[in-house]
Amino acid sequence: MNNPNNSNRVVINLDDGLDDLDDDDITLPSLPAQSVTIIDETESAAPQRDNTANPDVSNNQAAENIALATPIVMTEEHNVPKGASESFSSAKETGTTSKPDTATTIPAMPLQEQLGDTPSVSPAASSNVQTTTPQEPAAEPQDNKKKGSWFNRMKTGLSKSRKNLAEGMVSILIGGKEIDDELLEEVEDQLLVADIGVNATNRIIKNLTEQTARGDLIYAHSLYKALQSELVDILTPKVEPLVIDTSKKPFVILVVGVNGVGKTTTIGKLAKRLQGEGKSVMLAAGDTFRAAATEQLQIWGERNHIPVVAQGHGSDSASVIFDAMQSAKAKNIDVLIADTAGRLQNKTHLMAELEKVVRVMRKADPSAPHEGMIVLDAGTGQNAINQVELFNKIVPLTGITITKLDGTAKGGVVFNIAETTDVPIRYIGVGESIDDLRAFSPKQFVAALFETDDKE
Repeated sequence: MNNPNNSNRVVINLDDGLDDLDDDDITLPSLPAQSVTIIDETESAAPQRDNTANPDVSNNQAAENIALATPIVMTEEHNVPKGASESFSSAKETGTTSKPDTATTIPAMPLQEQLGDTPSVSPAASSNVQTTTPQEPAAEPQDNKKKGSWFNRMKTGLSKSRKNLAEGMVSILIGGKEIDDELLEEVEDQLLVADIGVNATNRIIKNLTEQTARGDLIYAHSLYKALQSELVDILTPKVEPLVIDTSKKPFVILVVGVNGVGKTTTIGKLAKRLQGEGKSVMLAAGDTFRAAATEQLQIWGERNHIPVVAQGHGSDSASVIFDAMQSAKAKNIDVLIADTAGRLQNKTHLMAELEKVVRVMRKADPSAPHEGMIVLDAGTGQNAINQVELFNKIVPLTGITITKLDGTAKGGVVFNIAETTDVPIRYIGVGESIDDLRAFSPKQFVAALFETDDKE
């Protein structure tokens, strides 16, 4: 149930809404006000001041001086009278924000798939190459505009992972406990349960222990914030946006991964995203093994008015992609995204076929592929690490897209991927909408993991 007196909030002030948040607009959530005694650790030895003598004055001054994107913490111990609470709300409504209608308040968490080397395309096979080009662009869907901000959609999509991580932490840290070895052990156990991974967990606990020994951390509420900062620090070095090299025409993105991770869907969403950035895009239906894979990709092309190069079911995947590269070059296409059949990383003959695809691509362009993107299903947990390591031996991986974060409680695997691999995370997907594939932002991800509404 919502708590109308809970003033521990993250306030985000944006002129253009929340769909393209900057990390500077995000404040990491705090422990809930009603569960923690706020203590000034820099003056823990000094007597605590009694602000209850004149609550109306103290609360109004706090409201006037508070900055946007700063958590407002008010504990139940203050026993603020009803009048003071009303005065506090009035002060917030008449504060210094010049555009109150664009400021959005997000309540803080209450307690988050052995062929030769050369492409042999016979005249008959060439005649079977299909380039699907819709005659009219698909109408722009209107319903997505009503789904709310990206941050809120990500927050909703991460609800299962949040319960596995953030809410577990809250149950450990609730009550303003002092930090000791026993508490840190409980935090360590919860991180492992949440699929953060051994390496990342060891790093986090080591750093938190050092901060505690220095006296930088004393009480649980500061540990909660420090934990989030450690998680952001793990992700930040491994985040690198996809940059299209305009000197490469076409810039070729080869998408790989095991069966069922959502490669084809990711390609459709990525194509739409790049198209929205002003790039001309072509798709290559290189998954000639899975039934209806070509048709699925063609549907994405029709939706977004993007040409698709395809052959019949069971055709040579390398030939399809080679023909697509030739076609894209002739048409001066900016980006070619090539689909491949899903294959298990432990199937030698299937991985050898993928090797052939790369060799054939390099006959058309010695520098291709320019982006080797692996798609990982977050629900596979720690097995995702093995997939990255083995696929990287066949295709030089340069980017990771993590999908299906909305259907799993194993979202913590993102931190393990970042800690144990050298491949940057490009995108994450937290829903089925075409707009639910976004560039990965560490701070937004952590904030969405740790922030909940009271009604959740």
